[in-house]
Amino acid sequence: MSEAIAEIETGRARIDARFKKLRGEGRAALVTYVMSGDPDLETAAQIMAGLPSAGADIIELGMAFTDPMADGPTIQVAGLRALKAGITLEKTMAMAADFRRHDTDTPIVLMGYYNPIHAYGVPAFLATAKASGIDGLIIVDLPPEEDAELCLPAIEAGLSFIRLATPTTDDARLGAVLENTSGFVYYVSYAGITGAGSADADTVGKAVSRIRRHTELPIAVGFGIRTPEQAKGIASVADGAVVGSAFIDALRDSLDESGKATATTVSAVLDLTKELAAGVAGAQKVAQQGELS
Repeated sequence: MSEAIAEIETGRARIDARFKKLRGEGRAALVTYVMSGDPDLETAAQIMAGLPSAGADIIELGMAFTDPMADGPTIQVAGLRALKAGITLEKTMAMAADFRRHDTDTPIVLMGYYNPIHAYGVPAFLATAKASGIDGLIIVDLPPEEDAELCLPAIEAGLSFIRLATPTTDDARLGAVLENTSGFVYYVSYAGITGAGSADADTVGKAVSRIRRHTELPIAVGFGIRTPEQAKGIASVADGAVVGSAFIDALRDSLDESGKATATTVSAVLDLTKELAAGVAGAQKVAQQGELS
């Protein structure tokens, strides 16, 4: 394989390899969402660097934006903190590049909105993202009808383009959603903004089973997972449990009165990561017992 082809395939290969490894271990992924630059770039970088050893299998790195329509107040405020601290899209990708220098295995998925990417310029953004070691994109405000805008160029550049499916995505719409999806499918456990509800494993399990009839891609479930018990429940029916608002809440609660990081900020997020990872691992034990019975 030529160096050029290997470079193009790196992003997709890293995500695929992670899910293959986890299937071999008989467990789901813990997918952790953190906001780049929250509450400041140095603290955010320390958190990101510590996530894999704390149990994160895939890292979703939020791109701060002033109008995050799909996010609830928790993540909205996190983005505002990051913007106030000076985060930019360029600094976000530099943060990913710094992480990639010491971790070549953990997939990084940028999550956010199209406006900052459009302002940056799609070709320049994709080139910088690839050079920074980013593996995939979740862009919540670009529907399949706009695939030529970013999705198809991203795939051509070797990045996975991960689509959202929701409880209102019927079978007819699901085909369009999945057509150019790669890496994994992100199933939103309830209709609404982030942080506004809780995920029910029984209901989610039925939805995941329906989606599996349409795709062989791994299915990760997000929105409404805050506790190890919830993570365990979702991990028992899906290929990944995505947690975001709970981490942002833990970070927020560690800040001082002026909103600055304290000595406990990094550990607050990483300790919660360990607890949630234990919940996901607990789902592995349940599955193994079921196979043995």
